Amino acid sequence: MITRLAWVTTGAARGLDDDEPLALAALERIGVAVDIVDWADPDVPWSAYDRAILRSAWDYPERLPHFRRWLRSVHEATDLQNPIDIVEWNLNKHYLAELSRAGVPTTPTTFVEPGDRFEPPDGEYVLKPAVGAGSRDAAWYGSEKVTLAEAHVHRLHERGRSVLVQPLLASVASEGEWPLIYLDGEYSHAASKRVTLPEAGAIDDLFAAEINVAHVPDNDQLAVADAAIDVVSRRFGAPLYARVDLVRDDAGRTCVLELELVEPSLFLPQGGFDAIDRMATVFAA
Repeated sequence: MITRLAWVTTGAARGLDDDEPLALAALERIGVAVDIVDWADPDVPWSAYDRAILRSAWDYPERLPHFRRWLRSVHEATDLQNPIDIVEWNLNKHYLAELSRAGVPTTPTTFVEPGDRFEPPDGEYVLKPAVGAGSRDAAWYGSEKVTLAEAHVHRLHERGRSVLVQPLLASVASEGEWPLIYLDGEYSHAASKRVTLPEAGAIDDLFAAEINVAHVPDNDQLAVADAAIDVVSRRFGAPLYARVDLVRDDAGRTCVLELELVEPSLFLPQGGFDAIDRMATVFAA
């Protein structure tokens, strides 16, 4: 069993992760010594830990080259979880295209690469960076906001970032999203999540405000989430932790909005004591 664990965060996230106090208390109850460490702190002795678990390193998109170098060094020093190959694959939301090719229902997504011309779609749509976290740099637009949308794309392209274009699904406003949490490749628990993206604006905080409650997924939601996890498990092995964010498209079908394998919130307050204990057991195994 793991006896010393690095809980990897970033300074700006201190005190903001609802999972953290519940998880740390559960790990300590089963005999795991946990240090909360900043991923970018050059003085952290990573080899002194049995395992380093990425949890709230939410500023990595703005420091991506540094973060990738850090991943390689920690991978060489200790047991990084999720493993570096899973993290590298999941850093960029182009993985959505791979899920779609594998037959997993996904939110319709197109990518506008740096240098490509942005063609605004009909209706209302969402723009966000292909490498992003916490809904930062994400906003929605309608046909009357084309100039602002073009400026959004240009701003991201100037930073060398690819842009996702997705329809603004009507169900997101009325029903929200459903994050399904998996531990060691197995379904654990779920939540219902409401996030309001700005219209033609920007989120300046580390992440967008959320309203979260517990949720019991139906069979269709479980089947879609299982299919997404199966794609990952076949390619890399079962991830230690995963979150599949589901939505309902405008035809009423359940589909994947995002698959979070780097540093997702695990909605432990909504999962309850069983989920918290399950997480601790898996993280310490």
